[in-house]
Amino acid sequence: MATMSDVPPKAGPAKPRADDHIAKARAAILAAALPNVAFDGWTTKVMADAAAAAGVSHGQMRLAFPGGVIDLVDCFLADGDRRMGEALSKRDFGALKIRERITLGVRTRIEVDLKDREAVRRAVTLLALPLSGTTGPQALYRTVDAIWRAVGDISTDFNFYTKRAILAGVYSTVLITWFGDESEDYADTWAFLDARIGDVMQIEKAKASVKKLTAFLPDPFALLGKLRYRKS
Repeated sequence: MATMSDVPPKAGPAKPRADDHIAKARAAILAAALPNVAFDGWTTKVMADAAAAAGVSHGQMRLAFPGGVIDLVDCFLADGDRRMGEALSKRDFGALKIRERITLGVRTRIEVDLKDREAVRRAVTLLALPLSGTTGPQALYRTVDAIWRAVGDISTDFNFYTKRAILAGVYSTVLITWFGDESEDYADTWAFLDARIGDVMQIEKAKASVKKLTAFLPDPFALLGKLRYRKS
């Protein structure tokens, strides 16, 4: 006969992990900051005000973004990559050619941030500055890697790096076009995207001639650096 000591205690509710609290603090601060970024930029004051508005303490804010506002910007871009992945996970790529897949991937990555175009422009401008360190290149790599993976890329050989190097140039130039696009529904941006994909997305040939194919591509961060001279 079982005794009370033989009966396992009921499991209580799982205690939230510290990582969960940090993730929630990041999401809350980012959500509160975005409406102000278009007017005031990505600044320490905007981040602090957003934390206060979201009910996040200064200490929690520091834990969430130990690198300060650069980390907040990186969080914003990473969240865009996540939202793009979610959107593309609902698409069927079976009948699409590689050119169509990657065009859809780049377009979707931009479209998830359509309402926050100025926030994206200011983020790219900030990450082009020396003070951002390696965050800019890392964020760009993360985005192009996320695009390729979202459209079904499973390569692991040299072609893996070729694809990402080429797409980094394409994505960067399309972004800059989008920042200044005043056409209806960004028609000029999508036309430019189609043209760039047509010019350089020759993945199979790039396996043997990546230098030849990328020689005429603009350096992504040289282009992004030009943004610092635009009016913020």
